[in-house]
Amino acid sequence: MPTADGAHSRRLSSDDVYHQLRTLILENAIAPGERVNIDALARQLGVSQTPIREAVRRLEGDHLLHKVPGKGYQTTPLLDLDSLRQLFEFRLVVDLWAVRAVAVNRLGNPSGWLHEEIERFTRAIVGVPDIRQHLLEHDTRFHGLILGALGNDVVKNAYDQTHCHFHAFRLYSPDTNGALTIEEHARLAHAIEACDPDEAETAMREHLTKAFYRFARAFDDTGNIQLRFPQSPRIF
Repeated sequence: MPTADGAHSRRLSSDDVYHQLRTLILENAIAPGERVNIDALARQLGVSQTPIREAVRRLEGDHLLHKVPGKGYQTTPLLDLDSLRQLFEFRLVVDLWAVRAVAVNRLGNPSGWLHEEIERFTRAIVGVPDIRQHLLEHDTRFHGLILGALGNDVVKNAYDQTHCHFHAFRLYSPDTNGALTIEEHARLAHAIEACDPDEAETAMREHLTKAFYRFARAFDDTGNIQLRFPQSPRIF
């Protein structure tokens, strides 16, 4: 079906639209606090408003968009330094407990999946100049595998609802080539494989602490954001 400018619409699903918009928000191509124009997005992507609206609802659930009465949808603000600290304090509670629990579970030990995920990520970033999306997806999957191995849906759902990875990665990319993440995740995977809860907890604590300070580099001494993603091409 031709669009308003005469172009033929592409067969994009709501999933495709969701992932495209999520990428633009995470990379700040759609700036924090900016209004999201559903009509303009539908025209630019060559789709109807239906998949756009479905994607927008999902992004609202991710807390990457919020609805402003009388103004439509806007992207949510970036984390400030205090919010970043609170996010990592939450993770230090949940992730440390989770990693100890899975490290002593010999029958449900997720180390094989963790090693596979590290290998998949390592292969995926070869020759890729900008690994931001790969890094976000890897970090989300890696920690999700640990939480999922608990077999506790309440904890996993509560953790997912914080959208820890989305919000931290909106600040900027703290590990430009992935080497630090690979090293820290590999240490975690080996500790879990060895069923060593003390080493697993230590590795997780050091990983999260280092990650916090990497992300905190986005702020100056007064707590104001000083770093941004390089601007990506806008689509509307």
